[in-house]
Amino acid sequence: MNIRSIINQILPRSCLLCGSATRAGQFCPACLADLPWHTPSQCPQCATPVPSGQTCGGCLKHPPAFDRTFAALAYAFPLDRLIPHLKYHGQLAIAPALGECLARAVAAAPMPDCMIAMPLHPQRIRERGFNHATEIARDVATRLGLPLDTRSCQRIRDTPPQTGLKHLARRRNLRGAFTCGGDVQGLHIALVDDVMTTGSSLDELAATLKRAGAREVTCWVAARALPPGD
Repeated sequence: MNIRSIINQILPRSCLLCGSATRAGQFCPACLADLPWHTPSQCPQCATPVPSGQTCGGCLKHPPAFDRTFAALAYAFPLDRLIPHLKYHGQLAIAPALGECLARAVAAAPMPDCMIAMPLHPQRIRERGFNHATEIARDVATRLGLPLDTRSCQRIRDTPPQTGLKHLARRRNLRGAFTCGGDVQGLHIALVDDVMTTGSSLDELAATLKRAGAREVTCWVAARALPPGD
């Protein structure tokens, strides 16, 4: 039994959503079951919902550098409230809650050689005091017993926010944003992030890793933004 389990038994916490006591995790069993789990038929490469479960038109037309995506939840209520509170208001207790969900979602997936969290530019880290993707990844790494590489990849361009930009503009915005100085030759790497919207950031980071010699890059995201109407 690890320290996390001992503490959970001695000091029950409150569910992040309903406030009831829980020893099993950050959510009580009822709230955990009610979360918007991302379970529909989906494109295996980018996890966007498609009825056939085949590779979507977007990935066929513009193949991303990453090989597949696993998304735990849909970016809908209450994720659209929780994640901004983590990123912009420093509510760090949300990170292990997302880590718990993500670890559940990827438990049966092929395990990577290591995990890399989506890097933030140093200026953003100074402003926030933490990297939210790293906080989520730390919890997943602990739960799955995987190494978390926090040194190999850096964000070297402080790109403007992606919100409101169309797909091609997002891609242009991110060109040359990342660098990889670590030895990733021949490795299968899982990239961890909070939300995948168009996947442009993950695509650029995956391309950087592939150029550095990574064999395979998988995206592990806590939430997947859904197309309008889904």
